[in-house]
Amino acid sequence: MSDAAKARRLAGRLKELTATAIRQHVKDPRLGMVTVTDAKLTPDFREAKVFYTVFGDDEERAASAAALDSAKGLLRSSVGKALGLRHSPSLTFVADQLPDQVNHIDELLAKAADADARVNQLAAGASYAQEPNPYKETKKDDDVEG
Repeated sequence: MSDAAKARRLAGRLKELTATAIRQHVKDPRLGMVTVTDAKLTPDFREAKVFYTVFGDDEERAASAAALDSAKGLLRSSVGKALGLRHSPSLTFVADQLPDQVNHIDELLAKAADADARVNQLAAGASYAQEPNPYKETKKDDDVEG
């Protein structure tokens, strides 16, 4: 087996090579604006997962996924030659869900900010139930006249 540092280094190189190969070699008209975001290799370097995002709607994402799936053999051979490994890793393309998760978190934060604004608006006209400072202050010896 290999060490984790070598696997990470090869995964980074695999990411760069895959992105370059997609840009230069894949001429499929279904392929949209694809960005390779990450790559992960198994410890034996036999299989690789390549994470990608596609700019566009669901239809463009599905078309780009089909284009990547059909170009898998071409990409595997070009990336395998450039990596210089004994066996070219088999590529599995996985749509990265990170942009969707980021949008969902942004929506939740916007809702929370609206709720905070409403609470602050309600609290602006509020008054204390008893005294503004419920804690009794004790006088120090210096303050006592005598």
